[in-house]
Amino acid sequence: MPESPSEPNMQEENNNAGVAPEAAPEADAFETMDVAALLEQLAAERDRLEADKAALSDMLLRRSAEFDNYRKRTERERSDLIEYAASDAVKAMLPVLDDLERALAQAPAGEEFTRGVELIYQRMVDALGKLGLEAIVAEGQPFDPNLHHAIEMVPCEEGEDHTVIGDLLRGYKFKGRLLRPSMVRVAVRQ
Repeated sequence: MPESPSEPNMQEENNNAGVAPEAAPEADAFETMDVAALLEQLAAERDRLEADKAALSDMLLRRSAEFDNYRKRTERERSDLIEYAASDAVKAMLPVLDDLERALAQAPAGEEFTRGVELIYQRMVDALGKLGLEAIVAEGQPFDPNLHHAIEMVPCEEGEDHTVIGDLLRGYKFKGRLLRPSMVRVAVRQ
């Protein structure tokens, strides 16, 4: 039987079919190496992305905390500014208050004049008290360097050591904060 042109092709295919199974293990090994390398690359990429994600999450958490602290600090500063805004005006009025106290201490001859100055002084004390001004009681108290400024140390044998015996210039607090310390004489035991 003569061979048809298609028969040699079949024979080649059969021959090739025998060769193909030998080439397939090489291709599988090559693909396995590529897959293993690819898996390693993907695992490394995944680890890198997880580390980046953790770093970004940490940075977000820190920035959020910083912003929260900033917000609280500015709110506290704003409330302090509002609460103590009048302190400069009150401090500017203290010399006037001191002058009124001195005028009352001199007690001029006119009784009506003295009464008028007393009324002015009392109204001013009341108005400043409503704003938050409070006088520091110093005389008879133990010397406190946070509230008193010692002008004179007086040797004394009676009484407590380091006790205020005279208030030369009254001190004041404004809403609990020291506005001006008291200028005092302090007894020192010998």
